[in-house]
Amino acid sequence: MNTVLLINQLLNGVQLGLILFLLAAGLSLVFGIMDFINLAHGVSYMIGAYVCATIAIATNSFILGMIAAIPATLVLGFAMEWLIARHFYKRDHLDQVLATFGLVLCADSAVKYIWGPRGLSVPLPAWLSGQIEVLGVTLPSYRLFIVAAAAAVAIGLWLVITQTRAGMMVRASASNEEMARALGIETRWVFALVFAIGATLAGIAGIMVAPISGASIGMGSQIVILALVVIIIGGIGSIGGAFIAALGVGLIDTLGRAYLPTILAAVFSPAVASSAGPSLASILIYLTMTFVLIFKPSGLFPPANR
Repeated sequence: MNTVLLINQLLNGVQLGLILFLLAAGLSLVFGIMDFINLAHGVSYMIGAYVCATIAIATNSFILGMIAAIPATLVLGFAMEWLIARHFYKRDHLDQVLATFGLVLCADSAVKYIWGPRGLSVPLPAWLSGQIEVLGVTLPSYRLFIVAAAAAVAIGLWLVITQTRAGMMVRASASNEEMARALGIETRWVFALVFAIGATLAGIAGIMVAPISGASIGMGSQIVILALVVIIIGGIGSIGGAFIAALGVGLIDTLGRAYLPTILAAVFSPAVASSAGPSLASILIYLTMTFVLIFKPSGLFPPANR
């Protein structure tokens, strides 16, 4: 086995896993606390990518693009919660699905109208576009940057949820909203803040992906399905579960796409193996979710209150 290839694929898998975690963490918080199914979660992911790309192209600075896109997605999250989400908290899940799916369609049309049908590519600074040698293995600088930045955000989120007063109020609202309100916690503002933070995390994920795959219409709808798989495997409302499940899904997808074609080539023709390998990698992810639902429907690491 090529050790260099394996290390690179492991890095890619961890990178994808951390991106999925940023998406899944916000989605899991919103679902776990408000019992709200937000199919429009990927809108923040897409808008984060587009705002970052627009500013980065205009200023030739990826860092400025990041700085502009993060507060933009925070504001977008508050707006989505105030205008749409809060009116559906007490309604059934079908209404929530229809409302947020309609928002996805509106957002895709708005992006097409503002930025056009073609996607945007994001220029990277020289210090992020090169490669770094680590223990004799050459690794892309930007992928290492993604891993470090996403890991820092994940650790920061965990510290906020578990170690701060704001995190305590979030956990209390998730555990028992009526009791939290009786104790003086303004759950309406907690919900708005959680929704906005979830949107910001999704926006950060979009920002980090934009230089690799570009910003394109519908990009959020494609990856939010994987984020849903992650929270089902990890446990709805569980940040730690989302983190572990996201890394697992990222590694299964990346390693499967890299090595399944080679394994299948021993039995099938190269053409069949190369086309079937990536599909089987995706199937493995959904098979994992299926087995979790069969044997542990609440997820592998459900929160204590569930």
